[in-house]
Amino acid sequence: MDIHEYQAKEVLARFGVAVPDGALAYSPEQAAYRARELGGERWVVKAQVHAGGRGKAGGVKVCDSDSEIHAASEAMFGMRLVTHQTGPQGKGVYRVYVEGAVPIAREIYLGLVLDRSSQRVMIVASAEGGMEIEEISARKPDSIVRAVVEPAVGLRDFQCRQIAFKLGIEAGMVQQMVRTLQGCYRAFTELDATMVEVNPLVLTEDHRVIALDAKMTLDDNALFRHPQISELRDKSQEDPRESRASDRGLNYVGLDGNIGCIVNGAGLAMATMDTIKLAGGEPANFLDIGGGATPERVAKAFRLVLSDKNVQAILVNIFAGINRCDWVAEGVVQAMRDIEIDLPVIVRLAGTNVEEGQKILAKSGLPIIRAKTLNEAANRAVEAWRNDASHDVTMRAAL
Repeated sequence: MDIHEYQAKEVLARFGVAVPDGALAYSPEQAAYRARELGGERWVVKAQVHAGGRGKAGGVKVCDSDSEIHAASEAMFGMRLVTHQTGPQGKGVYRVYVEGAVPIAREIYLGLVLDRSSQRVMIVASAEGGMEIEEISARKPDSIVRAVVEPAVGLRDFQCRQIAFKLGIEAGMVQQMVRTLQGCYRAFTELDATMVEVNPLVLTEDHRVIALDAKMTLDDNALFRHPQISELRDKSQEDPRESRASDRGLNYVGLDGNIGCIVNGAGLAMATMDTIKLAGGEPANFLDIGGGATPERVAKAFRLVLSDKNVQAILVNIFAGINRCDWVAEGVVQAMRDIEIDLPVIVRLAGTNVEEGQKILAKSGLPIIRAKTLNEAANRAVEAWRNDASHDVTMRAAL
C-alpha cells in the first residue's frame, strides 16, 4: 500500500526525521490560508498523488504570494497528473500540500528497500539527489552508496556515520544524518514497510538535514498489525479493479491486454501470462484466486475480470493441489449462469478431482471451451479472442 507524501512525512516525523512545516489543503482558498498560517515569504505547493516525477508534470510549484498559491493550486485541483510512473491515464489530484520553502545547499538521495537476494534491508544513498534512482544508476553509478543491515543487531550508528562520510557530509551535520537514517530504519521495520524513499534529503544553508520529499510503501499483508496505517489508504489513487480485488481478498494486477486470466497460484499465473504472450495474445490481468477457491470465490473472480471492458476472452487455468477441480468447475458454471457471460471462456483443469470437474463442465450445457494443457488453453484463448474481435469489426461494418 502506498501513502501520500504528507502522510509519509507525518510518519517519519514521529520517528525523529526532520521535515519542513506544511499543511494539507482541499481547495485553492484553503491552500492560501494554510500558507498564511505557516508564515514566511516563499512556499511550495505540491499535488498529492501516488507517483514520482510530479515536478516535471506541473505538480510542484514555488510561490511567492497568496495569489500565486491560489492560482497554482486551482490549476492542480481536478487535473489528471501524468508522469512516467502513472501511465497515460494519469492520477487525479484532489488535495495539495503547502510547505514553507527551505534554503537548499545540497540534495541527497536516500532509500531503504527490502533486498530479496540478501534477505536484508538495504540502504541506498547518493550525493546526486533530486533525480530518480534509475537515472542516478544510469548516469553516475559510482555515486551510489549501499549498506546492508544485519537483522540480528539492526542499523548501527557506525554504519550511519560511514554512509554520511561517503556522501561527503560535513562533520557538524553527521549526527543529524545518523538520526535521520535511524528514524527511517525504525519506521521501515516497525511499520512493516517494503520501501522508504526520501528524495531529496536536503542539507540546508543553515546546516539542517531535512526530508524535503518522502514516499512509503507498506506491506499489505501486515496492515492488520497497524490499523492506524491502514486508515491512510487512498482508493482514489488506486486502479479501481485492483481496489475491488483487494477488498474481496483476491490478488489482482490490471494490465492492458484483452484476455482475462483466472488462475490459482502466483507462479502459475505468471506462466499463464507468458504462454498467452507466446501464443500471440495479450493478458488483461494477473489474478491469483488462491488455494481455497470455493465456487463463490471463482464467481467473484469472474465478476472482477468482467469489470474490465477491454476483456474479450477469459482463460481459467487451475492446477488443483489444495484446491479441487470440481469446486472450480462449479464456480465457473455458477458464474456463467448468474452473470450471463457472452465472451469465450476457456477452461483448463488439472490435479485433484479433475475428472469430476470435467464432468460438471460437460453436463452444464454451457459453451465452455475445454483444454487439457496450458499451451492448448492459451492457443484456444488467443484464437477465440481474435475470432470475437473479427466478429465485432464485421458487425460494426455492417451497421
